[in-house]
Amino acid sequence: MLQLGVTKTTFEAAAARRRKREPLLIFPAAAMSLSEQASDVVPFFSDESEAEGPEDQGGGAPRPQEEEEEEASGVSKVRALLTVLVLCYINLLNYMDRFTVAGVLPDIEHFFGINDEKSGLLQTVFICSYMFLAPVFGYLGDRYNRKYIMSVGILFWSLVTLASSYTPKEHFWALLLTRGLVGVGEASYSTIAPTIIADLYVKAKRTNMLSIFYFAIPVGSGLGYIVGSQVGNIAHDWHWALRVTPGLGLVAVVLLLLVVQEPRRGAIEARTDLHHTSWLTDVQLLSKNRSFVLSTLGFTAVAFVTGSLALWAPTFLFRAAVVNGERPPCFEGNCASTESLIFGTITVVTGVLGVSSGVIISRKLRTRTARADPLVCAAGLLLSAPFLYLAIVFAQSSTVATYIFIFLGETFLSMNWAIVADILLYVVVPTRRATAEALQIVFSHLLGDAGSPYLIGVVSDSLQQTDSFLWRFRSLQLSLLLCSFIAVIGGGFFLLTALFIEHDRNRAESPQEPTGDEPIVVPKSGRSTRVPVSSVLI
Repeated sequence: MLQLGVTKTTFEAAAARRRKREPLLIFPAAAMSLSEQASDVVPFFSDESEAEGPEDQGGGAPRPQEEEEEEASGVSKVRALLTVLVLCYINLLNYMDRFTVAGVLPDIEHFFGINDEKSGLLQTVFICSYMFLAPVFGYLGDRYNRKYIMSVGILFWSLVTLASSYTPKEHFWALLLTRGLVGVGEASYSTIAPTIIADLYVKAKRTNMLSIFYFAIPVGSGLGYIVGSQVGNIAHDWHWALRVTPGLGLVAVVLLLLVVQEPRRGAIEARTDLHHTSWLTDVQLLSKNRSFVLSTLGFTAVAFVTGSLALWAPTFLFRAAVVNGERPPCFEGNCASTESLIFGTITVVTGVLGVSSGVIISRKLRTRTARADPLVCAAGLLLSAPFLYLAIVFAQSSTVATYIFIFLGETFLSMNWAIVADILLYVVVPTRRATAEALQIVFSHLLGDAGSPYLIGVVSDSLQQTDSFLWRFRSLQLSLLLCSFIAVIGGGFFLLTALFIEHDRNRAESPQEPTGDEPIVVPKSGRSTRVPVSSVLI
């Protein structure tokens, strides 16, 4: 039996157009209807488990944009805001857990009797497992219910973090193993969470919500230093620093299950041409997206610098204080608690200032140029490079100047976080965003902070001529200078991104990707129009 893929509403709209002497466009409408249905069909744990479809509307008055967006995503305005707040809390907890180890790193070195090279492995092992599993969760996140995937991942890394706090002194390898397993759980969250925000908001609202979400990166990182160092100092045992976030992680799982609602992919953007393609096709098309590739390389430089500073800055500042005579050498107890507290506070403040100023500047520049986002990212990296260089150089002569330069360098560096995420979301189609997030995580961490903490440690050990505090400071100082040069290279990649951003954004907003159907010709106002066969017959 021959059926036309059109609904009652489609025929009513067609009749209204005939009365107004408008051209009849039944077949394209049918294609849109079928494509929309196809884009929502996913296997087990599908999106339709929570978000109900919009009801057919009659010929009533036009509705406000917020009501249309609410109906399209299947999530109410209040629930959408609560979802962003919950995701922000989890992201803050995510980075807080990640950098708790950095806040007590000198104590871990003394406890296990390890050098800088092995200390750098703690962050490298974590990042490696995190980045290699990101594509797996990217694939799942594009096809299955994202809320349940994140819930399982958060519960897993909370339990593993708790287990790592009981590592005995003779088994440093066990701490490395548990830190690697923590990356498994965190990959399930960081890959997927931004795509949910993208399916709840568009344009300026999306940018605002992403800025809230990415505030959690520098703020959570800073809290990781503060909580880790201070809890370890109060308990006189660094192991207790790792027992704070697991309890908060269980709270996060409960909030995620009770509050967050799965939105429909791409519906809020009024996209009816979406369809899932194979993972290999996704990767192939993303590799041809120049804005995505170049911005990912730029973000890799950000990851390299932040990864190096995140692990080594408190230890470096502690060694500088010893060399300057401001502190005596420390061989046991919570050695770098003061430096971790100060650096953590600076990271929190500069994160808020950097992310907010980056978004504000980018928004104002968009009225003048469509290339505002990559230009602001480039400016942030290029401006951070000299201040980070001065902070490292002045560490031996002036502690005050060092902290001032760190403050300025981290502020400019933080301008990138929300903007880079926004770039990815608007140059990639909705059905491919989780995969794009995963690939960006892989490459930015593989060439960035997966190896940078270990590389800094290896270079530092190779430069030491003696085991004195002076040479331990100088060798680490020289190795950290590499961060400034990497920041300049990253700024160059963002400048290249600005050359292609307009073209790639336009393609993502109105892609013309082949569906595999042979086109047929349908008359349209005296001209021939090519539409797919599947838009006419079932």
